[in-house]
Amino acid sequence: MSSVKLLLRPFAKCVIPRRSIHSGGVLRASVEQQEEAATQRAERTMTRFWKRAGIKEENDSVTVVLDQRNLRTPSKNIVKFPARQRELALLTAAEWDAQTKNLKAHTLPLTSIVARAIDAFDPAHTEDPTVRSAVIDKLMLYFDTDAICYHEEFPEILTKLQDSYWKPIIDWAEETYHVKINTTTDIFAVSQPEETKAKFKAIIEDMNPLELAAFEKAVMSSKSFLIGFALIQKGISVEHAAQAAHVEMNAQMDRWGEVEDSEYSIANKYLI
Repeated sequence: MSSVKLLLRPFAKCVIPRRSIHSGGVLRASVEQQEEAATQRAERTMTRFWKRAGIKEENDSVTVVLDQRNLRTPSKNIVKFPARQRELALLTAAEWDAQTKNLKAHTLPLTSIVARAIDAFDPAHTEDPTVRSAVIDKLMLYFDTDAICYHEEFPEILTKLQDSYWKPIIDWAEETYHVKINTTTDIFAVSQPEETKAKFKAIIEDMNPLELAAFEKAVMSSKSFLIGFALIQKGISVEHAAQAAHVEMNAQMDRWGEVEDSEYSIANKYLI
């Protein structure tokens, strides 16, 4: 039975420890310490210690659990979703359920985004409310230096890839948001219209914590503001985004061939 089908089976309710002579506050603290120890253990040892990952459904929320212990973020916040995002909770749990003996961080991409959203961008949990605006400002800097706005005129294979993967993104953004995006074939920097930047920034500022975390991940992974923006706004597919992010590398590989075990060869195996 696949891990996803297994996760869809009803989950047993958490076992509540029998009350002792200790107060409820001490009991709750003990449970939290066990949960923290469990999730931190995975990070510290990089080995799988849990038998089963799943979800715990309550009134209006769904929590990801490892052997019935709440999964927590690096800042010790519980990984919990609204009931309407049950599928997202299942996918997060599936990442943990699919782990082998040795824990691999790159195989937990969704967990990484979810934890970032909770710890950094969720007003109810973030320790520094200025992080959100600082991240948005940093992401906007990628726009003026976006590689897909700097086109080459040769060789032919490169120009064809640019037309196939970069131009559709620029055209989509201009048509969808009624803005102008400047491109160039020169080596000198090109700046984007203030009106365009203001419109894009307003859209980003309106993103919810999960959307912003996903957008940040997409921009940092592709090294492109527009590729990340188009992906999050569903203007392009994941496959298109991956190809657009590697246009220059693909052009070189087409001309010279792929170098076995190169950095790109290895990274390409883990494209999301």
